[in-house]
Amino acid sequence: MPFNRVYLIGLTGNIACGKSTVLNLLRELGAHVIDADRVTHDLQQPGEAVYAQIVEAFGTAILAAPAGPIDRRKLGAIVFSDPAALRRLEQIVHPAVHTRIAAWLDGIARQGDKEIRRQGAQEASYSSLSPCLPVSLSQPVAVIDAIKLLEAGWKSICDAIWVVTCTQDIQLARLVATRAMSQDEALHRIAAQPPQADKVAQASVLIDNSGSLEETRRQVEAAWRAIGLG
Repeated sequence: MPFNRVYLIGLTGNIACGKSTVLNLLRELGAHVIDADRVTHDLQQPGEAVYAQIVEAFGTAILAAPAGPIDRRKLGAIVFSDPAALRRLEQIVHPAVHTRIAAWLDGIARQGDKEIRRQGAQEASYSSLSPCLPVSLSQPVAVIDAIKLLEAGWKSICDAIWVVTCTQDIQLARLVATRAMSQDEALHRIAAQPPQADKVAQASVLIDNSGSLEETRRQVEAAWRAIGLG
């Protein structure tokens, strides 16, 4: 357990592969979950230091209105067509996201410690009456969902890396259907990301989300059981 007595799963996969689906299934199984993209979105709101740094780096043309929120599609149009701009954005965002998620993990660890002490005291009391009663202390499980999980340096503190994959045809169809992208825009967004094979090569667990929800659920539950989490 590299991070503070929490079993930490790093969940990643390329755009529109269905990480959110797998994240929801892990939540149902009892994991604490956090979406790094949601954290990033929160940090980019007016009033946040990250917001000010992004506006300084990319100009007010990326805003939806003067002094208003960042238009993510405008910002995306810049950074997904310019690798240097994307690196600049990541240099601003990644450290702040790390800090926010590290604080979240610390909270889970503290909560878990309290539960272990409570459970341990309870089971010690039972054991005094029945010496053969086994003691089983719980271990909190947390999941970081991040498309840039590996690039942002999370791997070193994760106990396992789960990678969600699907075919490019399915990625394309999902982007067009659910994000109102044109086919050209969707293809451009897919091409701007590292190949899925780069993530697959670093995976502890692979989840193929090309099929039905039930097929994905079976894979998630099997992987959860295989590492002793259920």
